[in-house]
Amino acid sequence: MFRTALRNVLAHKARLLMTVFAVMLGVTFVTGSLVYGDSLKRAAVDRASAGYDRVSLNVAPNTLPGAPPATLDAHTAATLAEVPGVAAAAGRVSGFAAVADHEGRLLGSADFRKGGNFAPAKDGTDPAYRFTAGAGPTGEHAIALDEASAAKGGYRVGDTVRVGTGTGAASYALQGVFRTDASKLSPGGSLLLFSDAAAQKLFLRPGRYTDIEITAAPGTDVAQLLQRVEPVLPKDTTAVTGVQLARLQANMASSDSDTMSQIMLGFAAVALFVATFLISNTFTMLVSRRTRELALMRAVGATRKQVRRILLTESVLVGLIASVAGVLAGTGVAALLQALFSAADGPAAPLALLPSTVVIALVVGTALPVIAAWVPVRRAMAIPPVAALGAAEPAAPARAGSLRTGIGAALLFTGAATTLYGALTTSEDARTVIGLGAALTLTGAIALIPLLSRPFTALLRPLLVRVSPVQGELAARNTVRDPRRTGATAAALAIAIALASGLSVLGASATQYLDGATTRDITGDYLVRAPSGGQRMTPATAEPLKKLAGATYSPLNQSTEYEIGGVPSVLTGVDPAAIGRLLRYEVTAGSLDSLAEGKIAVADYKARANGWEVGRSLPVKRLDKRGEVTIGAIYHADQQSKVLPSITAPDSLVARFDSTPYTDSIVVATAGGPGRAQLASVVKALGDNPALSVLDKEGVRAEDTSGIGDQLSLFYALLSMALVIAALGIANTLAMSVLERRKEIGTLRALGLDRAGVTRMIRMEALLVGALGAAVGTAMGIFTGWALGHTLQESVAGYALVIPWGQLALGVLLALAGALLASLWPARRAAAVDIPAATAAQ
Repeated sequence: MFRTALRNVLAHKARLLMTVFAVMLGVTFVTGSLVYGDSLKRAAVDRASAGYDRVSLNVAPNTLPGAPPATLDAHTAATLAEVPGVAAAAGRVSGFAAVADHEGRLLGSADFRKGGNFAPAKDGTDPAYRFTAGAGPTGEHAIALDEASAAKGGYRVGDTVRVGTGTGAASYALQGVFRTDASKLSPGGSLLLFSDAAAQKLFLRPGRYTDIEITAAPGTDVAQLLQRVEPVLPKDTTAVTGVQLARLQANMASSDSDTMSQIMLGFAAVALFVATFLISNTFTMLVSRRTRELALMRAVGATRKQVRRILLTESVLVGLIASVAGVLAGTGVAALLQALFSAADGPAAPLALLPSTVVIALVVGTALPVIAAWVPVRRAMAIPPVAALGAAEPAAPARAGSLRTGIGAALLFTGAATTLYGALTTSEDARTVIGLGAALTLTGAIALIPLLSRPFTALLRPLLVRVSPVQGELAARNTVRDPRRTGATAAALAIAIALASGLSVLGASATQYLDGATTRDITGDYLVRAPSGGQRMTPATAEPLKKLAGATYSPLNQSTEYEIGGVPSVLTGVDPAAIGRLLRYEVTAGSLDSLAEGKIAVADYKARANGWEVGRSLPVKRLDKRGEVTIGAIYHADQQSKVLPSITAPDSLVARFDSTPYTDSIVVATAGGPGRAQLASVVKALGDNPALSVLDKEGVRAEDTSGIGDQLSLFYALLSMALVIAALGIANTLAMSVLERRKEIGTLRALGLDRAGVTRMIRMEALLVGALGAAVGTAMGIFTGWALGHTLQESVAGYALVIPWGQLALGVLLALAGALLASLWPARRAAAVDIPAATAAQ
C-alpha cells in the first residue's frame, strides 16, 4: 500500500504540486508567525538586558506608589565610591527632554524622549556612552545627542540645537554625538546628555541623583561587594546587581513581546483555517478525478480499508513534503517581515527557528491534509467497483445536501440570535457572547454558501450575459455545476473579508467618535499640549501668550481631590472671559457668564447622575480646605470628551483650593484665524519650545486617531496573508477544474470558441466566486462590527455606528482583483488545451 501510495503521488506531478502548494501555504504562515514572534521576543530580551553587564550594582531609592519620585544626594555617591572594591560610583539623572529637527518635527518616539547626565570617571570617560563625534558635554549650555537622533535631525557637532524640558526651552551647542545601549536608550527614542550640574538643575535639584551605578574594581566579587555596600546605604534605599536588573528587564520585555506573538498566532490560526478549505477542496477534486482508478482497485480485490489507507498515506506524504517546504518558506517570510519592520525598532536579532517551531510546523502540516482529506476519502469509500467500467470523468455532485443545509441554517440562526443577545445586553461578558455568536454565524454562513451560490449566480448572470453572452452563460453554469466546490472556495475568501470588514466598521466608528470627542468641542484655532512622556504644563506656561497681539487664550487647569456635595470631583479652571470663544459649550440651563461671578458650570451627565440643578449651592472640600460653590450653568458634553471637562470653574475659584494645578492643555484663538503665519507666531510666543506641541484641528484629529490607524494597518497587513491564501485557493480550484474539464473545453474549442473566449469564461468564473465570497464576508463583517460597537454605546456616550462604504467597496474590489489575478494561470492553461487530444480522451 505504501508503494502504491508513493507511486500515485509521484505519477501525477501537477496534482502533487497543487496539493503540496495548498498545504504549504498554511504551514508557511504558521511557521512565519512563530519564527517572527520568537525573533521579536529574542530581540526584545536582548535589547532590554543589554548594557547591564557593565553595571555591578545599582542603588536606587524606594518610592511609594503615587508618591513623587525619591532621589539620592551627592554625599551618598561619594560614600559609596569609598567602599572597598568600588572602582566608580556614577550618579545618574533622568528626565524629559525633547529635541526637534530643523523643520520643527519632534525626534524620538512619544514614549521615550529623555535627558540624562554625562558622568565621567577619573579618566574623563563615561562607560555608558561611546562617542562617535566630539566629546561629552562639559558646560551648562552644551549637550550631546544620540547618533540616530542626530542623523534624523540633520545635526552635527557644533550646531545649535533647541531643546525643550519641563522647565522651558533653551538653545544648546551640540558638543558630541554618542552611541549607547538599550538600558539608556530605547529603540526609536531620543536621548540628550547634559553636564552633571546642568542635568541636576533641569530635572531634579543641585546635588541630587535619580540612582547610582556602581562599577566593581577588577577581581571583586559582586556578591561580596553587595554585602559591603548595603550597610552604608541610606534608609529606604535598595541595591541590586546588574544581573538582577538584566533579568528583570528581560522578563518585562518577554511579557510585552508575548502579546505580539499571541496576535501573530491568532492571525496564523485564521490563515490556517482559510487554508483548510483550500486543502479540503483540492483533495475533493483529486478524489473525484480518480473515481475510475479507485474503482479499479476495488474491482481487483482491494478492500475499502486498504483504499482508505492508500489515500491517507498519500495525504501524509504530501503533508511531509509540504511541511518541509513550508518551514523553509515561513522562515523566509519571517526574514522579510524583519527587513520591513526592523528599521524603526533598531537592529533585528538573528532569526529564531526553534526546534519547537519545526515540530509544530511538521505536526500541523502533516495532520492538516489528513483532516482535510478525511471527508473526500469517506466519499471515495462509497465508489462501487462497477464504476471502473464507466467514463473517466464522473458527473459532478449535484448540490449541497439537506443535512448540511439544515445544520448550516441552525448554526446561522443560533449564531445571529447569540450575537444580537450579546449586542443588546449590558452584561460584562457581552463581547465574549458576541464573539461566540459571530463564530457560529460565520460557520453557518460557510455551510450555506453552496446553497447561496445558485441564487447569487442567477442574480449576476444577466450582467455577465450582457458583457459577453456566450462566455457569461457558460461561466454561470460552470460556477453552479458543483455548489460544494464553489462554496468551499468562496468560504475561504469570505472569512478574510469578514474580518477585514468588521475591523473597518469598528475602526471607522471609533475614529469618528474620537474625532467628535476632540475637535468638535474646539472653536479656537489651536490646542497646545505637552508631548507624551513630558512633564506637565502649569498655568505659567500660557503666560507668554499675553504678548501675542489679538490672541485669546485660556489654559485648562486641572485640579483634583475635590468633594462637591459629597461627590468626588475634578475641577477645570478656565479664564471666564475667554473660554466661551475657545470651546463649544452647549448650555442647556443657566448661563456661562456665571463663571465670571465665581460660579461653576457642570456637564449634563454629571448633573444628572447627582441630581444637581442650576442655582443649587453645594459644599466643597479639598484636603483641609472647605467652602461652598453654586451651579451657574449646565451644558451638554460627551462623557469621554478629551476637551470639555465635567466641571468648569473660574481660575480664581481653583486658586482658592489649589495653588499648583497642572495644565492639561491651552486653547488659543488668533486674530487672523488659523494659518501658517499665525501658527508660527504662537510657537514663537511660547518660546519655540520643542516640548510643546501646537496643533490645529487637523493635527489634533491626527494625533488622537493615529493609534487606531496604526493598529488597523497592522491587522490589515496580517489579514492580507489570509486573503492571499484565499486567492491562491481560487487559482488552485480553477486549475484543477480545468484539468477535469479538458474534454469539455476541447469540445468548446472544436465548436468555435476561440482562446480569448475560453480565457474570458475562466476569468468570469473566478469573478463570480470572488464576488460570492466578498458579499458574504462583507455582510458578516458589518453585522459583527455593529454588534461589537453597540456594546460600547451604553458606556461611551456619542459612539455611533459608521459604515465605511468606501473602505468596504475597496475591500470588495481587492477581493475581485485577487480573484481575477488568481484566474490568469488557470485561464492560460485552459486556452492552451490541445483540441484533438482533449476531444479524443476517454
